[in-house]
Amino acid sequence: QVHVVESGGGLVQVGGSLRLSCVVSGHTFSRYSAVNWFRQTPEADRDFVAGISWTSGAAAYGEDAMGRFAITRDISKNTVFLDLNQLKLEDTAVYYCNYGVTGLGVRGIYWGQGIQVNVSS
Repeated sequence: QVHVVESGGGLVQVGGSLRLSCVVSGHTFSRYSAVNWFRQTPEADRDFVAGISWTSGAAAYGEDAMGRFAITRDISKNTVFLDLNQLKLEDTAVYYCNYGVTGLGVRGIYWGQGIQVNVSS
């Protein structure tokens, strides 16, 4: 059974940084495996934030994340990290880790429970 577990959310001030972690377990990773982060606010659908190919490490970013966020992985720990930098008020959202074999930026079938990130002024 596949498990996707996020951690690391919380409250941070504008301009600050936060690191989110996502541990994926219970699945055999393949060349098509990718971990993507999405975020959602009450007013909007889940938007793509960043994604990383499990085997190659190739990364992709959504427009809002470009230049501020960084996604990396530690294969030995089955963990993907999303570093949120230069945070803005509008980055406040529930962040979801998503795993699948559908590639970068495409929703896979496995979701974490979501983790709240609050950016305050």
